[in-house]
Order: sequence, then C-alpha cells, then structure tokens
Amino acid sequence: MPKVAIYDLTGKKTGEEIELMDYVFGVEFNEAVVHQAVVMQQANERQGTHATKTRGMVRGGGRKPWKQKGTGRARAGSVRSPLWVGGGTIFGPSPRSHAIDMPRKARRLAIRCALSSKVADGSLVIVDGLSFADNKTKNTVEMLKGFEASNKKALIITDGENENVELSSRNIEKVKALSNDCLNVFDILNAEKVLLAKDAVARIEEVLA
Repeated sequence: MPKVAIYDLTGKKTGEEIELMDYVFGVEFNEAVVHQAVVMQQANERQGTHATKTRGMVRGGGRKPWKQKGTGRARAGSVRSPLWVGGGTIFGPSPRSHAIDMPRKARRLAIRCALSSKVADGSLVIVDGLSFADNKTKNTVEMLKGFEASNKKALIITDGENENVELSSRNIEKVKALSNDCLNVFDILNAEKVLLAKDAVARIEEVLA
C-alpha cells in the first residue's frame, strides 16, 4: 500500500502518514478506459441546442417565382430553396442529445487510474482538517501558497459538501473545489496539484473498492 504524508492547512507535515488502498490509489494506468471516460464526460456536458432551418422552416417562398416553362430560365418552385440565397440549409444540425453511456465498473476504474497517476507523480497531497471558518478567498490563497501551488491548476477535494471551501475557491481562476461524491476523471487529470481531505479518503476507498 502506498504511504503518503499528511499535511496541515499551512502546507507543513504533521508527522503522520496514511496508507492508501492499492486497489484505489495504486492501479496501473489504463489509457483506453481513461480516454473513454474523458470523452464521455465532455460529450455529456454538451447542450445539444444547435439548430438550423430547413426550407420548410424559412419564412416566405409560398409563391412560385416564375412559370415553369417559356422563360428560358431554370425551373424554380420556391425562393427559399437551399440553392437560393436566404434559403434553407441542407442537412444542418438539429437539437439532439450527445450523451454517451459507460459501464459503472469502467467509470470507477478510470477514476482509480486518475487518482493513482497523481499519487505516482507526487502531485496528490493529503490535508488534515480541510475546512475553513468562513468563505473568504484569502483562505484558499494562503493554503495554496503553503503547498507552492499558487500559479498551478489545483483541485480541492473535500469530505462531503463544504460550502466555505467551495465559495473560497470559486473566484480563483485555476482552482476548483469538489466533494468526494463528485469525483471525475477530467478534473483530476487536469489538475497539477490535488489537495485531498484526509476524512474523504475512507469514503473514496469505500465507493471505489
């Protein structure tokens, strides 16, 4: 089992270590599953509200522009034909869902791979007492300074919903705060520094094991 040092909010070691479960934090990276999970997440975030008008939706065009024969010009039945300027669009996008499904076991494997990769490269930090008394932005700024992550993409994972931590991190450009129930592959991999609450470890291992 990988052992990781525990830090306080100031970025100093508490002198304690925590043993992380191999099955969750020490698995081999599966690139194919992780890629599938990222594609699924990004696809599911798409609204799918794109739309264009077909010739039947464009206003006008009820009268035949000219008679069928005798003018010397090509046949035309409507000024809203897709061939005309101002006409409809052929095979344009229409509102639809871009959602992609993925087996639950595969989704959990992808999260385990993402967490394991952060443990392997030393960018995952266990923080004891990851909570703030108020929702001031300076709380998060000072904590990140202690971990030398002020200018890095940081992900803060709390034990359950923590409103003060979430609000304190919301105004910082490269920082995102999540509860342990909202873990996702993209945010973990996208972060250069992952600050994980000590109290959240047991819950994560229980769900992913």
